[in-house]
This record gives sequence, C-alpha cells and structure tokens, in this order.
Amino acid sequence: MKTLKLEDAQARLRALLNMAQSESVLITRHGKPAALIIGVEGHDLEDLLLETDSAFWAMIEARRRQPTMSRAELDKYLRKRDRAPVRASRTRR
Repeated sequence: MKTLKLEDAQARLRALLNMAQSESVLITRHGKPAALIIGVEGHDLEDLLLETDSAFWAMIEARRRQPTMSRAELDKYLRKRDRAPVRASRTRR
C-alpha cells in the first residue's frame, strides 16, 4: 500500500488514480489516515454499490439466518406438490 500526504496527493491526483488500479493508496492528513483510494476500473457499478451498502448486507445476513431445507426435503416437497390435484379454474362470462 502506498502512503502519501494530502498535499502530495492533491498535486498528483491523476497519477494516484492510475496507481490505485494496482495497489491501494492511503492519503494522510497531519500524519493520520484520512482517505483510502482503491482502483475499481473494470468493475460493474451495481456490484460496487451493493458491496458498500449496509442495508444490502443486513438483508443477506437475515436471509442466511432463515431456516433452509436439505435437497432430500426439497425433492420430497416437490413430489408432494406435483401429486396434488389441480383445481379447475373458473372462467368469467
């Protein structure tokens, strides 16, 4: 990871963006971390937005906590459903 002072980064922004495609660049202000530049060229915008969306990850965690069924249970459920009689639908006149 490359580290630069804010003053140096301001003068070299274009070069930093190019550099960030191969390694992260940490910008410091008064010797303390202030920003991290990471390259995202070649990534899909929607993927980038979802990767940083806390609501999306909360939804994923909630789904992972929901009960699941084994493949055998799924097969049994589908066989049972397929054998259920099909009701004739009414048509309006």
